[in-house]
Amino acid sequence: MKLKRLKLRKNNWESETYEFDEVLTEFSSQKRVYEVVAKPVVESVMEGYNGTVMAYGQTGTGKTFTLGRLGEEDTAARGIMVRAMEDILADIAPETDSVSVSYLQLYMEMIQDLLDPVNDNIAIVEDPRTGDVSLPGATVVEVRDQKSFVDLLRVGEAHRVAANTKLNTESSRSHAILMVNVRRSVKGRSEMDVSISGENGHSLSMMGSLRPPIIRKSKLVVVDLAGSERIDKSGSEGHTLEEAKSINLSLSALGKCINALAENSPHVPVRDSKLTRLLKDSFGGTARTSLVVTIGPSPRHRGETTSTIMFGQRAMKVENMVKLKEEFDYKSLCRRLDIELDKLIAENERQRKYFDDEVERMRAEAQCRIAEAERECKITLENEKMKYHQEYLDSIKVLEEKWKTHQKSPKRQIKEAESTSSDIREAHNLLQDEKMLRQSAEDEASDLMNQITHWKKLEATATAEVVKLRKMLDTEASQKEKLEEEIGVLRSQLLQMSMEADETRRSLDKGDGPGKIFPGLDSLASQTGSSQPREHSNGPKQPIAKLSEQVGLQKILSLLESEEPDVRVHAVKVVANLAAEEANQEKIVEAGGLTSLLVLLRSSEDETIRRVAAGAIANLAMNETNQDLIMAQGGVTLLSMTASDAEDPQTLRMVAGAIANLCGNGNFKFLLVIQEFGLL
Repeated sequence: MKLKRLKLRKNNWESETYEFDEVLTEFSSQKRVYEVVAKPVVESVMEGYNGTVMAYGQTGTGKTFTLGRLGEEDTAARGIMVRAMEDILADIAPETDSVSVSYLQLYMEMIQDLLDPVNDNIAIVEDPRTGDVSLPGATVVEVRDQKSFVDLLRVGEAHRVAANTKLNTESSRSHAILMVNVRRSVKGRSEMDVSISGENGHSLSMMGSLRPPIIRKSKLVVVDLAGSERIDKSGSEGHTLEEAKSINLSLSALGKCINALAENSPHVPVRDSKLTRLLKDSFGGTARTSLVVTIGPSPRHRGETTSTIMFGQRAMKVENMVKLKEEFDYKSLCRRLDIELDKLIAENERQRKYFDDEVERMRAEAQCRIAEAERECKITLENEKMKYHQEYLDSIKVLEEKWKTHQKSPKRQIKEAESTSSDIREAHNLLQDEKMLRQSAEDEASDLMNQITHWKKLEATATAEVVKLRKMLDTEASQKEKLEEEIGVLRSQLLQMSMEADETRRSLDKGDGPGKIFPGLDSLASQTGSSQPREHSNGPKQPIAKLSEQVGLQKILSLLESEEPDVRVHAVKVVANLAAEEANQEKIVEAGGLTSLLVLLRSSEDETIRRVAAGAIANLAMNETNQDLIMAQGGVTLLSMTASDAEDPQTLRMVAGAIANLCGNGNFKFLLVIQEFGLL
């Protein structure tokens, strides 16, 4: 980037030239100042990096105007704080992201809360593992819109300490620190469909995430430093004089830290002041920092102007290593799984209720049809019976009357014999018709009985269907219980693996070396020339062993072929820790773990994976049988290639341990190893 030059006139003939990233005059607009100084930092914060914007200079040169101007009367006069929050709120998603704000002042070496003046002595807490500095006692307010943020700034400015001096009518007597914490969710990286099949052939589809979502946490710190001043020029006295002394001491401590970092000094005195402790990450840390140095045009203050310019020159020599901060959101994953489980339970209850209602409806409908058929059949039989009985009685009555008539008049009977015989034939025919009608009635009654039998069979079929549906519901209930158990197991395994990975990472960060990752590797040098495997104590199993028993060795080994580097790193670390115990070595080799480790040495470009894989092979090489397998599969060649490509001394140490164990089983193998490394 091309540097801009600033000329500072010493007298009418001489001037000094300084180079800065940008030189802005008194005519530069607030918008241009923001775009040049603060906007690149804000964009880095939205990408997950920490950022700092700081103003340094003599009192009265415009630091507070540049950073903290609210611009309520004139929007063009808005400062960096207001414009930065506008860009942040415009870029976040309210449903998944959040922004919180803390506003503090460092007054007389005491950190005070500008949003809650009662909280006037906040302690600084430093993480012993990462070195990060935090203020857990400060008030944190979540911001949803620009108006609420401006209201918070107005409240904070009202509580900030200021005084009237000869150099500035409203001179800030404290360092103001605005902390904006941004929490963003990385979308579209961990969702998948999970399908569960039941015995009834139906499929239940559930959208879920077996991996927790990734959260990026970043912090923007805007620091409005109190102006440096000379006592004889400001005219400070009494309490104002004590304030000026405290301000100058903290700024002096900041200058010492900048000098030490610019000169690459082995000791940086960050603990000399609370200001330098709070800004530890801003200079020489992991934050992207922009520094605004403000100067005035008056030749009377040329000494202060030169001092401010030199401070900026030294600060330009300080280099920061920005670092992306991402972590897994396990709480969000648990909430999501709980929601999915509740949905499945509710859906199961709705289906059970629907099935029960459908069964009751079918049963009631079948009973109604059977009762109606029985009633109709009974009525029809009674009617037919009465009809035929009445016809039978009528025919008998007619015959009796004719018989009586014939007995009273025998002659007439003889005369009418022919007619009587015809009447008898007619009566016979009537009897035949009656028999046929009776047979028809009996057939119809038989048909009705068959219909009743059919309806009873339908009822039995419906009952069997009800029993089948109940069995299906019981099966689905058992599947739901299994699903709940599997979700619980997955949740515990995720937490356990995360804890193991954090423990491993802490061991590496502390520089304990591979000895704590792979037990027994520290004593590999003493095992040279010996082929006897080392005996392990019979104490309680390590948590990693318990985890392997729960998950399964084959599943852990399958993770060595994962496409994601983080998964492969954690998997090879787990295998390496398991290989440190003699009882697990044979199981690992039988399951193909040795072949997988050699494949990682051959194909992986990640030195961390190759280093840990070499350590695991070193543990397996303590067994004579495993030594033969390693030699047969070209393990020595792969170890030599790993050593030649290694840049980390820890990798060389792991390879040396593996070769030491391979050389411990006879002169023949020793000669092969030496030939492989080109020593003969």
